[in-house]
Amino acid sequence: MILPNFNDFPRAGRILGVDWGARRTGITVSDASREFVFVRPAILSGRGEKSIARQIADCAAAENVVGIVFGLPLRMDGTASDTTDAVRACAAELCTYVDLPVAFIDETLTSNAAQENMGRVRISDIKRGLDSESARMILENAIAVIRRLK
Repeated sequence: MILPNFNDFPRAGRILGVDWGARRTGITVSDASREFVFVRPAILSGRGEKSIARQIADCAAAENVVGIVFGLPLRMDGTASDTTDAVRACAAELCTYVDLPVAFIDETLTSNAAQENMGRVRISDIKRGLDSESARMILENAIAVIRRLK
């Protein structure tokens, strides 16, 4: 079920963070206490692969999470883009595979911040790690929001 905000999001348990991408989707997961966030290998999309939503559902089941957070790419003025619509469509499809709360958090500039956090690395390393690093930042931001709601 897609939630309009974090008010009804579970306050305890592991959470999956998602940075959706047409080619690579970054994945992270928190521990049960939500003190630590762990990067997982990015999900790759391609011909013959399961849909991204199906792969996220498989990851959610394997990680035993209680909720899923998607970074929502908005334009700088806060309006939706084609990518925003694609993320929402992926989340809607995901809800057909899992019975978990799904929420969105603004991911504006997380990719830039993630690249800065990665420091000086080769372009190939940036391409491999940027999506999951962005997902880490998305999940950490969501955890901070949830903690403020207590």
